[in-house]
Amino acid sequence: MIRVILPAHLRTLARVNGDVALEVGGLITQCAVLDSLETAYPMLRGTIRDFTTKERRPFIRFFACGQDLSDAPFDNVLPDAVLTGSQPFRIVGAMSGG
Repeated sequence: MIRVILPAHLRTLARVNGDVALEVGGLITQCAVLDSLETAYPMLRGTIRDFTTKERRPFIRFFACGQDLSDAPFDNVLPDAVLTGSQPFRIVGAMSGG
């Protein structure tokens, strides 16, 4: 079971409170987690990744085990602590401005 923490605006859109628990089959990669998330919560399609290219949207970041995975290849296997459920996969809405 993979735990995913969503930013508040995506939790509201998905109508969930707290962490999201996902069953992910096969290799546990960022892509597999995001595919499972969008399958379980279709209203999130296009909010985290582009519909066509499947690339990360600007101002969305991914973290696990204290590491920024935002620019890592989507097919990299996630850290063991995420695979065992002891650490969450975090999706964060970045902020900018001045």
